[in-house]
Amino acid sequence: MAKDKTFEKQNVLNGAMVLVVATALVKIIGAIYKIPLTGIIGSLGRGYFASAYNIYTPVYAISMAGLPVAVSAIVSKNVALGKYRDVKQVFKVTFPLFLGLGVVGTALLMGIAKYYSFSIIDSPLSVYSIYCIAPCVLFCCIMSTYRGYYEGLNNMYPTAISQVLESLGKLVFGLSLAYVVLGYATKQVETTGAVFGIEVKNEADAAIVYALAAAAAVFGVTLGTVMGTVYVVIKHHLRKNSDGITQEMLVNSPLAQSKKSTMKDIIAIAVPTAISSLVLNVTNFIDTAMIQNRLSAVVNGNYDTIMKLYGDSITSGGIVRENIHTFLYGAYDTTLDFKNLVPTVMMTLGVSAIPVISSAMAKKDFKLVGDTVNTVFRTTMLIALPAGAGFFVLAEPILTLLYKGSENESGIAVAAPVLALYGLMMAILTFSSPLTNILQAIGRADVPAKSLALGCIIKIGLNYLLIGIPEINVKGAVFGTGFFYLFCIFYDYAYLKKETKIKLDLKRGLVKPLIASVACGAAAWGSFKAVSTYIVFGSADSRLNGYTLACIISIIIAVIVYAVCILISKTIVKDDILMLPKGEKIAEILEKYKLLG
Repeated sequence: MAKDKTFEKQNVLNGAMVLVVATALVKIIGAIYKIPLTGIIGSLGRGYFASAYNIYTPVYAISMAGLPVAVSAIVSKNVALGKYRDVKQVFKVTFPLFLGLGVVGTALLMGIAKYYSFSIIDSPLSVYSIYCIAPCVLFCCIMSTYRGYYEGLNNMYPTAISQVLESLGKLVFGLSLAYVVLGYATKQVETTGAVFGIEVKNEADAAIVYALAAAAAVFGVTLGTVMGTVYVVIKHHLRKNSDGITQEMLVNSPLAQSKKSTMKDIIAIAVPTAISSLVLNVTNFIDTAMIQNRLSAVVNGNYDTIMKLYGDSITSGGIVRENIHTFLYGAYDTTLDFKNLVPTVMMTLGVSAIPVISSAMAKKDFKLVGDTVNTVFRTTMLIALPAGAGFFVLAEPILTLLYKGSENESGIAVAAPVLALYGLMMAILTFSSPLTNILQAIGRADVPAKSLALGCIIKIGLNYLLIGIPEINVKGAVFGTGFFYLFCIFYDYAYLKKETKIKLDLKRGLVKPLIASVACGAAAWGSFKAVSTYIVFGSADSRLNGYTLACIISIIIAVIVYAVCILISKTIVKDDILMLPKGEKIAEILEKYKLLG
C-alpha cells in the first residue's frame, strides 16, 4: 500500500532535534526556576522539595512509565505497515487505561505521604510537599497518552510544546507561590510565634517556614503539569486530522485487530518497560531514604568528623544539629540539577530512536537499525564527554557563580566535590537511557528490567557501605550511582549485540570525543586559573567580580577548543550537521575544508 508523505521516515536526529531544543528550553526554564528557588528556600527547603519528588517518581513510574514507550513503538510499527485503523485503535485502548492509572497513582501517593515522611525518611515536614505534588500523577498520565501517540507518528512537536508549557507554568507559579508563602510564613512566625496554627517554639521548629515554602513551589509544578495537559487535549480534539491520518488512508487501511489483541501488544512492551522505570525510580526512592538515614547516623555517631569536614558551611548556614543530615542531603540534591542536565537532554535521542528503530525492525531493515544505534551512541558521547569534563574541573566556580550570596551559599563547599565526581561519570550516566530505549524498540524491553534490578542491588549495597564512612559520607551516593549505570550499560549492550549483531563504532563514537574532551577540560582549567589570577575586581561577596568573569571566559574557551578538536579529528559526519538550522550550507563549508568524517 502506498504510504502518505506525512509518515515518511525521519532521520532519528531530526526528531531528536525538536525534542533537544524543547528540552534545552525546559532546562533553561528549570534553571531559572530551581536556581532562584534554591536561593529562596535554601538547602534545608531543597531537602523537603527533593523528598517529595523522590517519592513521586516511583509512583509515577508505576502509573504510566511503560505505556508511552509501548504506544510509540506500536504506532510506528503500524504506520510502517500502513495499518492506520490499528493506529487509531491504540489511542482508543490506552486513554482509559492511562486515566485509571493516574487516579490510582494519585490516591496511592496521598495515602502513603504521612507514613513516608514520618517513618521512612524521618522528615515529618516533607508531608506538605508530597500532598502538593500528588495530583501530578493524574495529569502526567493523561498528557502521556497524547505524547506517546504523536511520538509514534514521528511528530515530536506536541511533546515538545507541552514540555515547554509545563515548565513555564512551574516557573511562574512555583517561584511566585514559594516567594509569597515564605514571606507570609516568616512574618507570621515573627509577629505571632505561629504559622497556620502551628506553634514555633525554637529554632528547630522554625524549619516549618521552609517546609511550607517548598510545598508551595511543588504545587507550582502541579499547576504547570495542568497547563501541559490542557494543551495536548485541545490540540488533539479541537483540530481535525491533527495526527495527519486522513479518511482516505483509513478507508484503504486493513481492518483493525481486536481491542483485546491491541491490549496484549501494548502490555507485552509496557510491562517490562514499566518494570525498568519502576526499578530505577524505586532505587532513587530507596536512595532518598537511605542517604538521609545513613547521613543522620553518621552525624549522630561522628559529629566531630562531620563538623571538621563541613563545620564552616554548617555554621554559616545556621543549621542546628538536628537538621544537619537534611542540609547535607539538600546540598547533594542541588548537584542533581547539573548531573541530570545532560542525560535529560540526550534522553530525547532514545525517545526519537524508538519509532525509527521500531519501523526499521518491522521492515527488517537491519542496516538502518545499526546506523541509528551508532548515531545515538556517537551523538551522546559528543555531548556528554565535554560536559562532564567541564563539571569536573569547574564544579566549584559554577556553583559559586550561581549560588553566591543566596540562601544556598553555605552548601557550595559540600556540593562542589559531589558535582566534580558526577562530571567524571557523565558519559556513563547519559548513555544508559538511550540504550534502554533502543532495546525497547527492538522488542527486548525485558533486558533493561533485568539489568536495572541487578544493578539496584549493587547500588544499594555500595550506598549503605560508603555513605556510612564519615570521611566519604554523601559522596558515597555518587560512587554507588556510577557503578550502577556502568553495570547496566555492559549488561544491556551485551544483549543488544547478541540480538542484532550491531557493533558500536568506538573509534569515532568514543575515542575521538574523549581525546577532544580531555583537551576541553584542560583548556577550561588552565584558562580559569590564568584569568582568575590576573583579572581581579569587585567584592568577594558579590557575583560581579573577577572570579565570575573567569568562570564564564573559561567555559567559552573550552567550547571553542572542543569544537576545533572535533572538526580537526573529523568526528562529526554530514548527517549530524544536516539536522541543524542552515545545516546544508554549514555542511557544504565543512566539506569544502575536508572537516567532515
